[in-house]
Amino acid sequence: MMNNNTLKTLRRSYSLKKLDEKEVDHNPFIQFKKWMEEALNSQLYEPTAMTLATSTKSGIPSCRIVLLKGIDEDAFLFFTNYGSRKSTELIDNPSAALLFFWQELERQVRIEGKVEKVSQKISEEYFNSRPIESRLGAWASAQSEIIPNRQYLEHKFEEMRIKYSDGNVPLPPNWGGFKLIPHSFEFWQGRESRLHDRIFFSLENNNWKISRLAP
Repeated sequence: MMNNNTLKTLRRSYSLKKLDEKEVDHNPFIQFKKWMEEALNSQLYEPTAMTLATSTKSGIPSCRIVLLKGIDEDAFLFFTNYGSRKSTELIDNPSAALLFFWQELERQVRIEGKVEKVSQKISEEYFNSRPIESRLGAWASAQSEIIPNRQYLEHKFEEMRIKYSDGNVPLPPNWGGFKLIPHSFEFWQGRESRLHDRIFFSLENNNWKISRLAP
């Protein structure tokens, strides 16, 4: 049975790679894309999964896993129900943080910034690219609302399947994308003896400043 001693003694040594401020690209978006490409090529399970942290106006935090669905020149894109808890918090307090953790590569990336809704055109383009079951599910689920049971949700899904039996499923009015526009990045590479490499990018006067942080 697990106990505190079990947790205390868990250890793992990190020694795959290193990260130096002289080697990273001076554009953190390019550096991120390099690491994402490595994650994709390594065939990791859900390499685009990221923790999205939000908070209420009063500062009460919450977080959950969402999937990265695009990278612009200055933003990271994801999509959701605009009535969900995360959307409500993002609208009320448009500051958020992302965390990517690629365990097999002994890497993580932290990103913080401001959040905006994307255009309806971008939301429609992505929505129409989704499998039809996912599009029907977006109509069936009032995300984050209390429902009586699983059968209720499945019944709503079947209703939507019948309603849109021709396969033409429009974008729901309460569904779409957000983009996070970063003002900071941190690239973390695990190293021996817990002396991890942490390279930090901060946006100052529209230029990215690179610093090394103590692990």
